[in-house]
Amino acid sequence: MKLRTRLATLLLAVLSASVASAATPDAAKTLDYIHHAWTTLTRQMADCSAFGKGPGDTQLALYLPHALPMPEGLPTIAARCHVELRRLPQTIRELGDVDAAKLPAQGLLYLPHPYVVPGGFFNEMYGWDSYFIELGLLADHHEALARDMVDNALFEVQHYGGVLNANRSYYLSRSQPPFLSAMMAALLADPASFRNDADRRAWLAQAYPLAVRNHDLWLRPGHRAGDTGLARYFDYGHGPVLEAHDAGYYQGVIRWLLAHRSEDPGYLLKSAQHPDDAEAARLKTASCDVTASKVCAEAWVDGYRLTADYYLGDRAMRESGFDVNFHFGPYAGLTHHYAPVGLNSLLYRYERDLHDFAVTLGKTADAGHWSQLAAARKTAMDKYLWQPAQGMYMDYDFVAGKPSADPYLNTFYPLWAGAASPDQAKALRGKLALFEQRGGLAMSTCITGAQWDAPYGWAPTNWLAIKGLDDYGFHADARRLAGKFMATVDRGYADDGTIREKYNMAQGNAQVQITAGYTQNVVGFGWTNGVYLKLWQLIDGADEEKATGAATSANGMK
Repeated sequence: MKLRTRLATLLLAVLSASVASAATPDAAKTLDYIHHAWTTLTRQMADCSAFGKGPGDTQLALYLPHALPMPEGLPTIAARCHVELRRLPQTIRELGDVDAAKLPAQGLLYLPHPYVVPGGFFNEMYGWDSYFIELGLLADHHEALARDMVDNALFEVQHYGGVLNANRSYYLSRSQPPFLSAMMAALLADPASFRNDADRRAWLAQAYPLAVRNHDLWLRPGHRAGDTGLARYFDYGHGPVLEAHDAGYYQGVIRWLLAHRSEDPGYLLKSAQHPDDAEAARLKTASCDVTASKVCAEAWVDGYRLTADYYLGDRAMRESGFDVNFHFGPYAGLTHHYAPVGLNSLLYRYERDLHDFAVTLGKTADAGHWSQLAAARKTAMDKYLWQPAQGMYMDYDFVAGKPSADPYLNTFYPLWAGAASPDQAKALRGKLALFEQRGGLAMSTCITGAQWDAPYGWAPTNWLAIKGLDDYGFHADARRLAGKFMATVDRGYADDGTIREKYNMAQGNAQVQITAGYTQNVVGFGWTNGVYLKLWQLIDGADEEKATGAATSANGMK
């Protein structure tokens, strides 16, 4: 039965369950908003809806892969939408093959199918957002659009070197958290997404080598976390990111560091505001190229610039999706120094998925390879990331040779990935109190003013923790947390009729006051919509199981 036709039943079930105190009458309105939002958030290049300048775009341009035949009708559409068609200068095999800074202009990257965007100024198809959006589409019976999303991600791998941060030219140097195999698995598990088993198998046969290719990018030297056998986030560009249209953000980082000198990990570099030729040449390697980048040149405050290593960390932070946080150093400038729990959990799940795909396709040798790779990653995770004394997984600074001392919500990712032992899962369950608040799970225990730290919480990280807890048998915890987060979204919707990018877990509403990094709480919002629907399914499924069990017991007593 379709989700929307079961609304009354779902509401009754939740109100009668242990999460009744969290559910509100506004849930019906929230669901109705979500059901209609998919159309609002869908973009396609056939009707101009995808076009519009991104933050780093210099003109309205659409880039096609170097050797892709011109799609039928695209020149006419581009003319109607006042978009300049361009081709990338070469065929791309890996991220970073094309230096976007050398393109004549920045612009959108072509995708062949419709896709759902997060919302607000996020008017592109984003890497990790797309997984949670896909889950929502499947839950709401938009199977064709969900399949389009996965096919677009595979197209990015084939033509742009990997699943991108988003389909803009300035993202050609980095990816985002690797959910491609999970996207494929979710689609393959949905009975309505394929015409028949033959269609499903044929699709997997074409998708599998691209999934392997996308996994390979995380094994490249740049993405290796030293000699730990684990991965890190890494962007193959240099200096300030191209989507930064001015130096304001980087000037803010410098000002914060100057006001907190004891907390500077070494980001600050003395420099003249207007360096001479000799100093400019030195800055190319010590900081960034002041002669080639206006943002770099203006990223100066009171005699200081930022180091090249900071810019690498800043770029890695953006690939992580956790932009901005202070968990991985101030303004997350040390992100590339860490083997993160989250990333390596996702890759463990990716390798297990590739094993399953290989088995389905009869690729026995491949299946063995992926099993070995996953086992090796789990061993490394247990060695470097699992901290028995804390009973938690902690991100590991492989440069400093020590784990983070700051608990972070990604400690629950191994549950979602299936990488934790029963004893580890039990220990993790005991750490919920560190993160659980009125509105759900906060990102951390530290209030920093950054949006990816306490007291803020996000749909994707709440879902991964809740789903992981449920998978390991902690059903009551999963249902309680699901009810809390759903109630937070409901309260936010009741306040102003919108669904947001992030929420205040302490207050259980959408009131956020960010002081470090991005200050907006964007309306939309794709991944919140998707997770909300999945939380409904989780609660509903538990209620159905409970009702079935009660009925069985009652029948046995007759």
